[in-house]
Parts: sequence; structure tokens; C-alpha cells
Amino acid sequence: MLLVLIQNGHLHIMSELLEFPPHTLLAALQALFALSIGHALADFPLQGEYLATSKNWRLLKRLQDPSRPERIWVVCMAAHCLIHAGMVWVITGSSLFAAMEFVLHWSIDVAKCSGKTNFNLDQSMHIICKAGYVAAAYAGLA
Repeated sequence: MLLVLIQNGHLHIMSELLEFPPHTLLAALQALFALSIGHALADFPLQGEYLATSKNWRLLKRLQDPSRPERIWVVCMAAHCLIHAGMVWVITGSSLFAAMEFVLHWSIDVAKCSGKTNFNLDQSMHIICKAGYVAAAYAGLA
């Protein structure tokens, strides 16, 4: 895993803070914890109101805000999913898991924005995806 920190305006890249792929159950739990923290950061403070509103095509349709055309949802959803994919990539060092995160996060959020799931199910599915990455890595499948 690589950890990127910005401290006093300087970029620091730290490695070997997390064993990935994990070789012990403790390391797997630590990886899941790190991915869950990354998810919380990407879904809340790094998303913000603008992306949260603008990635939701149904909400945009109701708002009819001329500064937010309905089609902007695709760009905003992509930006949001890229933030998540980047977080997974930084934590695991795996571009495969990052690509999977982009596709899965997109699918789960489109389902939520379409009214097919609710907030709790959405969040649960995101964490289940993270657990799947860890389980696959722990089993030596990725």
C-alpha cells in the first residue's frame, strides 16, 4: 500500500504501512478497516453537496436548475466514482481493484439515485465490495 500525505504543503509518499495483499487474518481486517475509512472519506467530505446533488439525475430533473443541466450527472457520477477508485488504488496498490471499484461504485450509486435502493443498502453494498477485494487478495486470487 502507498499512503500519500500532504503536510505543510509537501507531498509525502509512505509505503509498507499496510500489508496488501494480506497474509494473515489480522492484516485482512486492517485492510478492510483502511478501505472503510477511505470509503467514508470519499463518500462524505470528498463528495460534497455539489457532487452529491449533481450525480443524481432524478434530483436534477426535479430541481430544474439551469446552472446544472440534467446531463451533468454523468460527469459528476464519474468524478465521484474516480475519487473512490483512487482511494482504493492508493490503499491497495491495485489498479484492478480500483477499476472494479469504479464500475461497482457507479452501479450501486445509479441504483440508489434511481430509487432502487436506500442509503443503508447503498452503504452496505459499498462495504461488501471492499470486503470482496480483501477476501480475493487474502485468498490469492488477485
